[in-house]
Amino acid sequence: MMAALGEQREAFTAARPESLSTRHDRLERCAKMLLAHGEDFARAMSADFGHRSHEQSMLTDIMPSMSLIRYSQKRMKGWSKPEKRHVNFPLNLLGARAEVRYEPKGVIGIVAPWNFPVGLTMGPLAQAFAAGNRAMLKPSEFTERTSELMAELFPKFFGEDEVAVILGGPQTGQDFCSLPFDHLLFTGATSIGRHVLHAAADNLVPVTLELGGKSPTILGRSADVAKAAERIALGKMMNAGQICLAPDYMLVPEELEHKAIGAVQASVAQMYPTLLANDDYTSVINRRHRDRLAGLIDDAVAKGAEAIVVNPGNEKFEGSNGNKMPLTILRNVNDDMKVMQDEIFGPVLPVKTYSRIDQAIDYVNVHDRPLGLYYFGEDSVERETVLTRTISGGVTVNDVIFHVSADDLPFGGVGPSGMGSYHGIEGFRSFSHARAVYSQPKIDLAKIAGLKPPYGAATARTLKMQLK
Repeated sequence: MMAALGEQREAFTAARPESLSTRHDRLERCAKMLLAHGEDFARAMSADFGHRSHEQSMLTDIMPSMSLIRYSQKRMKGWSKPEKRHVNFPLNLLGARAEVRYEPKGVIGIVAPWNFPVGLTMGPLAQAFAAGNRAMLKPSEFTERTSELMAELFPKFFGEDEVAVILGGPQTGQDFCSLPFDHLLFTGATSIGRHVLHAAADNLVPVTLELGGKSPTILGRSADVAKAAERIALGKMMNAGQICLAPDYMLVPEELEHKAIGAVQASVAQMYPTLLANDDYTSVINRRHRDRLAGLIDDAVAKGAEAIVVNPGNEKFEGSNGNKMPLTILRNVNDDMKVMQDEIFGPVLPVKTYSRIDQAIDYVNVHDRPLGLYYFGEDSVERETVLTRTISGGVTVNDVIFHVSADDLPFGGVGPSGMGSYHGIEGFRSFSHARAVYSQPKIDLAKIAGLKPPYGAATARTLKMQLK
């Protein structure tokens, strides 16, 4: 890994300044790889999951990657232009000039998770390339076939001094995060993110952390319950809930609880009349994760929750040899239950009730700041109250997850849900160094302004002018 990093940094330094056309070409090669092998990636992801919807993989991994590649190609010229900045009076009148140049940092380390192994590799890579960097990739060991396919394909489209793919387990990941990169992006669990930040700190490596958390979904009294439930069900069932932005729990008015739960059940049944043999429904990644989710449900029930299993086809999941799980809705939950303490990351949906919207807001605010927040309702005053009194990485109004699909919006968390962001111009700038450039005119400004000894009348004038 150190040899690969050294090779990339040496190539980066030798090639400076690289043209925008070189960046464009790298992005184009990413696009060609996805167009030629997107279906292969989808098949590999399905094999890694035990079963993963082919169409879903194309929609959630391949298509968004292509979108961010094309978006970056179109906008990187504008992003790369020097930005003029103000110079203090009277220096500005005397010819001094200031600008910011957004320059590539060098070698970017990208640690990708297993839940969207292609999309959450290619998206950051696209913006790292747009900013003029090289990259080293560490895909997840949990999606072994997908990671091996990356290691096979990238060398066919890129030199090792442009992209290097590093395979391995937890120790390799730890060693990878300990490398002296010019920037490190990690996508994964909050608990692991803390270790990543510690590892990077030893080398003072700037870090972007894309984590997760418990994204609340607030149903207002003015919401169209049936429409909201359909959209919540779609977001919760997609990838079997294994999405960092999945609606983690619902907050609903007391009098709408049964109606909302019934509407979610009906929406799931309409989209997934069966689950076990349904090609559209994705499996939980492995037995360990499935057992963890089952443990969350058991713990909640043991502490007083009611479990509503949404199993439209009345199928027997216990006897299956796979890891598919039906959606379980949990009523009467409280914070003593593990399901309300940690990110769920699976097809389990707790429901809490409130009588006043202030109670829902207060509940969100006493917990860690989430990656996403979702509000359903047509009451504009209530919507703005929710948005202005809560803090989250991003928001989708009257749907879930969709803010991540807007390439021009920054995507990132706040506090335990993340640090920094990518997508949009913010992504380009995350992987760039904002270099300040100040140009002094020929005249002796220091003397005119009384900035150099012997201090005297000019110094007094400057101080009188500035200290107001």
